[in-house]
Amino acid sequence: MSATNRNENGVEERPTRKDIEETASFLKKQTSDRPKLAIICGSGLGGLADIVEDRINIPYKDVPGFPVSTVAGHTGQLVFGKLSGKSVVLMQGRAHVYEGVPIWKVAIPIRVLQVFGVKTIFVTNAAGGINRDFSVGDIMVISDHVNIAGFAGANPLVGLNDDSFGPRFPAMSDAYDPDLMQLAKKVGHELGLDSILRQGVYSFLVGPSFETIAECRLLKTLGVDATGMSTVPEVVTARHCGMRVFGLSLITNKCVMEYNMREKANHEEVLETGKKRAKDLQNLVSKMVASIDGI
Repeated sequence: MSATNRNENGVEERPTRKDIEETASFLKKQTSDRPKLAIICGSGLGGLADIVEDRINIPYKDVPGFPVSTVAGHTGQLVFGKLSGKSVVLMQGRAHVYEGVPIWKVAIPIRVLQVFGVKTIFVTNAAGGINRDFSVGDIMVISDHVNIAGFAGANPLVGLNDDSFGPRFPAMSDAYDPDLMQLAKKVGHELGLDSILRQGVYSFLVGPSFETIAECRLLKTLGVDATGMSTVPEVVTARHCGMRVFGLSLITNKCVMEYNMREKANHEEVLETGKKRAKDLQNLVSKMVASIDGI
């Protein structure tokens, strides 16, 4: 797959199945690892790669067709290696729709990893807390999502469907694997994280502006617990092609709900909270990986 496929009018085109297979073949030539588990590291969470052993780093810019992130906290590379003695691949950073990347292109790495042989994917992100019972630094196990952006057509599956990946109308009622959610609770308890481990609904808005007060109040009314600018396009794509999904949100800021509050959301707070909670996230994810059979 070339870095960019364009038609005769210069419009960027979606990759074909053959293009995806060529990129997966490229990656197979770079490493002998054949992981069944992939982990996407969100804003400030790239430190998970530090505990991966026997690492092989492949920058996104070197991978044909991969979108490259321009955001602080997103290194932009694939990391192959061993975590808890098991073969894994980490996406250290991700591209976002707000960077001007088409939503279908944001999802390209998921299809490449699926063709590569990945069966299970962990998605992590930094999110603003909508639920007033959540505190900055809490870790939320994602039980469901609301694709707010999808209400306006922002869905990676819009367009012609490739039946070789999945059905035209995939179900999302089982997007997040219940067994993995239960495992997270068990492992979190063993690690003494009960006081900061939550479970809830995540919502996806395109960004890059943070939410208005009215928008935050709307999300609360809809039953959303945390909101962010990523993850859902990847989850939808992963479920479309039959991958098992587990999601974590690190609550890095509390969404402003009152007009008389002086607080404002900012990306620096997101990164700082990620640094403070990095060790707990690393312990949770690595112990979960150690406990999963068949990867």
